[in-house]
Formats: sequence, structure tokens, C-alpha cells
Amino acid sequence: MSEQRKKRKNKVPSEPEPKKKIKSETKYPVSDREVSSNWKNLCSALNIKSRPKKAKQSNETNESEKIWFEIDGKTLREDFGKKKIVETNKEEHLVKEKSFTGLTRAVSMDCEMVGVGKDGEQSILARASIVNHFGHCIYDKYVKPTEKVTNYRTSVSGIRPHHLKDGEDFKTVQKEVFEIIKGRILVGHAIKHDLQVLFLDHPRKDIRDTSRYFKHISGGKTPSLRRLSEQLLGVGIQSGEHDSVEDARVAMRLYTMHRKAWESSVKSKKVKAKVKKTNDGA
Repeated sequence: MSEQRKKRKNKVPSEPEPKKKIKSETKYPVSDREVSSNWKNLCSALNIKSRPKKAKQSNETNESEKIWFEIDGKTLREDFGKKKIVETNKEEHLVKEKSFTGLTRAVSMDCEMVGVGKDGEQSILARASIVNHFGHCIYDKYVKPTEKVTNYRTSVSGIRPHHLKDGEDFKTVQKEVFEIIKGRILVGHAIKHDLQVLFLDHPRKDIRDTSRYFKHISGGKTPSLRRLSEQLLGVGIQSGEHDSVEDARVAMRLYTMHRKAWESSVKSKKVKAKVKKTNDGA
């Protein structure tokens, strides 16, 4: 009996405490059958289009390959800051006409947050928005606060009390977002903050962060999404209250314009890391 008790005691510490709190994947289904079932239910509930099973892989890949146009590094540096700024009909520049409106291999996410705590400096999720490869919004929900809001940050977030009053439960939004981004390329600007407020994690190899990728054209400093949008896309954003759908579209547009060079850079880094690992192990 004493040996069995010792074994039981030894099993308890094997599950690291931080993972339970931070990485939400551990809370959700891991088998293919469970994930497939959850995904079908979510698509039905949110009215997200999906492709026929037989043609899913080829069609989705083909749609992802259709880029409106791409810009090489030299042109990027030459054109930086030379765009005429558009303040109206912005959707025309950020959403591709007559394109697939359902889920694609790459999605872009942006979240709005409100402040809680004594000074309202701590952030909690207030709105989560996701767009597909072509800029079509496939998910957009306000979230009921999990704590008392002390600063709505309306001038920046665009969030008001009535938005959250009828918002969705946090756990529901967290799970739905998890199901959508799982196994996909996730695009965003300083996306780590969005993931943190959702208490979710995503494989680093599948993240495309515009705040990091475009540092080389802003003197090594982290560029704002507003500056990138104005100087690379010619689209003015965030002049007042932010719009998470619009911000997600801008991040995705930046990615699709530079996708070829970006993915080549990612592939090159993977090869270098593999070579280094091999050399270190030799």
C-alpha cells in the first residue's frame, strides 16, 4: 500500500501548473473525431462556408495562392511613404471582390480590449474579429466582461457599455476562436497581445506578425499598423476609434501583398535552424 501511495504522489506534479492557466489547447478536444465534430457544429452556428471534403485541400490551396498582387523588397522600400491616403470606401482596397467568403488556410485576427482594475490599466477581451485570406469577415463578436470594467477606452477601442451588455460569454468566444485558428496561418499586428487576452496559444511557425516583419523598413523599430496601412496600402485607419475588423483586414492585406517574400523568409529561417541543430548535435 505504501508503494502505491508513493506512485500516486509522484504522478501529481507531472502536469505543469502554468500550462493549465495559459495554454487553452489542453482544455479542448484533441482527437480528430472530436475536433471535426466541434468544427462542423461551429460552422453551422456561425454560418461559415466550408468546401466539399474531396475538393477541400486542392480548392483551399488554390484560393490561398490567388494573390491580388505582390511587391518585392526593393519596390517596398522605394514606395514606403509615397502612397496617396484613402479615407473613404476603404473596404474596396482591403476586400477582394467576388472572392471566396468562407474559411481559408490563412486568417487574420484583431481584438479590442477594455480596462479593468483600479486604474483600468489591466486589459480584458471586449471584441474578437477574424477575416479570411481575401478580407471577408468570418467572425466578429463582442464579449461580456469577466470583471468590472473601469475604463472602456472608447476613444481608442470604440467599445461602449451597450456592446458588452449583450455580448457573448468569454468561454464561448475563446473556444470558437480556438476552433477557427487551429492548424491555420494566423496573421495579425502584435498578435501576441490578442492571444494573451484570449488566453490562447498558437504555434510560432504558423504566426505572421506584421509588427515584426516590417521592422526592416522602419529603422528596426516596431511600426504601427496605422503607419503601415497609410504608407504601404494608402489606406487611412485608426484616425479615431479603432475597428477590429478593419485592422484585421489591413494586417491580412499586408500579408497577401508580401506573401511570397514572407513565406520564403520563413522557409529560410527553418532551414537555418535545422542546420544549426544538426551541427550542434554533431
